[in-house]
Amino acid sequence: MSDLNGTGNTQLQPRIGVLALQGDFAEHIHMLVLIGVNAVEIRKVEQLSEIDGLIIPGGESTTIVKLLHMFGFVDELRSHVDSGMALWGTCAGMIVIARDLADPYPTPLNLIDIGVARNYFGRQVDSFESEINIDGIEGDPLRAIFIRAPIVQNTGPDVKVIASVPAKEDGTPAQAVAVKKGRVMATSFHPELTGDTRVHTLFVELAEEARNDVNQHSAQSRSTEETPSTV
Repeated sequence: MSDLNGTGNTQLQPRIGVLALQGDFAEHIHMLVLIGVNAVEIRKVEQLSEIDGLIIPGGESTTIVKLLHMFGFVDELRSHVDSGMALWGTCAGMIVIARDLADPYPTPLNLIDIGVARNYFGRQVDSFESEINIDGIEGDPLRAIFIRAPIVQNTGPDVKVIASVPAKEDGTPAQAVAVKKGRVMATSFHPELTGDTRVHTLFVELAEEARNDVNQHSAQSRSTEETPSTV
C-alpha cells in the first residue's frame, strides 16, 4: 500500500482523503497539514481503499453528486462507510451525504440519517459568522462561517446534534448545524475557512478509530492464520 502521508508512519497516522472533484478541497488539506496530517486529494474511486477517513468539502452540491455518479464513487463510498470508514461532509458535503433534501435536487446519498434544507439562511450576500459550541470540542466557542449554508431539519433516532446556532431575537428558533452518527459527521458551516483546527482534529480522531479497527482486524487475521491446527 502506498504511503499517502509521505512520512513513512502509515501504521501510526490515520490516512485522510479529501474529495477533490469540486469545491474547496485545498482549504481542508491546508487545515490538516496544520495539525500534522498530510492528506491526499481523492479523484479516483480506487483511492477509497487507501484511506481511513474522507472529507466531502463545500462547493456546489448538485455538481458534486453528478461527479460522484459519473466517476463510479457512490456504491464504493457507501460500502466503505458501512465498513467503518470515517466520513465528514461540510456545507455542500452535508447535503451530499444526507438522507433527503427539502429541495428537488440533488438527490443525496443517504449516508447519514438527516433531512436537510439548502441555502436556509439565504444567498451569498446573506453569509454570516456565529460563535457556537460543539460537543466533543473543549475550550472557547468556535467561530463558524456560514455561506449559503444548509441546516438540519430532522434527524434519525441515532443521530446526535453536536452544534446549533442560537435562537434569534426575531423568534427564529435554534437550528442544528452539526451532527454525528458513529464515524459520520456533517457540518453546515466551513471550519476550513478559519484558523481553528479543532473540528478537523475531531474528525482525525474518528479516522483514528477506523484505522485502529483495521489494524486490530489485521492482527486477529494474522493470529488466526499463524495458530497451528489441532485437528
